[in-house]
Amino acid sequence: MKSLEQVRLELLKSQSIRRRENSSAGFVKMGYLGSEALPLIMEPDIDGVDLPFWASANLEIIEEHLLKHGAILFRGFDVLTQAGFQRFLNSVNADLMEYNESATPRTRLGGNIYTSTEFPAKQSIALHNELSYALTYPMRVWFLCLQSPPKGGETPIADVRRVYDLIGPKATERFIRKGWMLVRNFGNGLGPSWQSSYHVNEKGSAEELFRRTKIEFEWRGEDGLRTRQVRPAVSKHPATGEKVWFNHVAFWHVSSLEPEVREPMLRLFDEEDLPYNTYYGDGSPIECSILDDLREAYRQSTVAFAWQKGDLLMLENMLVAHGRRPFEGSRRILAAMGQPFTRTDT
Repeated sequence: MKSLEQVRLELLKSQSIRRRENSSAGFVKMGYLGSEALPLIMEPDIDGVDLPFWASANLEIIEEHLLKHGAILFRGFDVLTQAGFQRFLNSVNADLMEYNESATPRTRLGGNIYTSTEFPAKQSIALHNELSYALTYPMRVWFLCLQSPPKGGETPIADVRRVYDLIGPKATERFIRKGWMLVRNFGNGLGPSWQSSYHVNEKGSAEELFRRTKIEFEWRGEDGLRTRQVRPAVSKHPATGEKVWFNHVAFWHVSSLEPEVREPMLRLFDEEDLPYNTYYGDGSPIECSILDDLREAYRQSTVAFAWQKGDLLMLENMLVAHGRRPFEGSRRILAAMGQPFTRTDT
């Protein structure tokens, strides 16, 4: 005879989750912000629910919904400190990663918990999947809001399964055939040094890392470096088998820079010497019309919500891209990435 808990689990799998519906495990209710199914919101249904304890006991439910929705927003729980964030990460077997091949400034706070990207408040950060250009990347990304800004500062998200569908076969077929290439130039005074990006100090150590991670390299002058890495633009999620648009093609293409930034950069540098740029995997340029289509697909797929103190956002990195909108006032978001996965499709 089935137990009550078995019956509840079966009901959960057979029903679509609607706003404010109780979860099968009790104590937590699930719903949406509005008409969008992204992110799924999990909130306490009674006072005093300890999120790390609940998550540890209900990992299967979290996994099931994360693979379906791509993003879960835990809201209204008493996770208000870095220590509380660490407890939650431990409870979901985060297996945290170091921020390798780094491209943006962050502060490491302890363990592998970081500040979110420390760009000026007036700057936006385009949608991207964390470390999609690396050979080994995180399957999970987490954010905890310790202080929400009075205006702006949202972390927009987009389901890259939908992005892939919206781009259409004209672009996806070409990228599937060719892949995409990231070119980085170090030593020009812009962006991180190669030492800080790759966490090595000696050229020999860097070269060993490049060979291991399939990055072509070219030393230029005393301390200059150019790297090229070719990766698939379209991947299959290892658990669901779904095709996803998983790359930084639009994010780092020179055309994505704001005109007031792009124009001075192109006066200072030849295009091949820019700190970052992207190409098809064979090194040929990507058509402007294709890049416009990519950005439009992201725009149509974007969902955003205002942060509340204590919000904890969990993303399936291969399913959902994230970014940042400009803000006013103070904003403090902690970030972590984990469950490393090494690609075999390159």
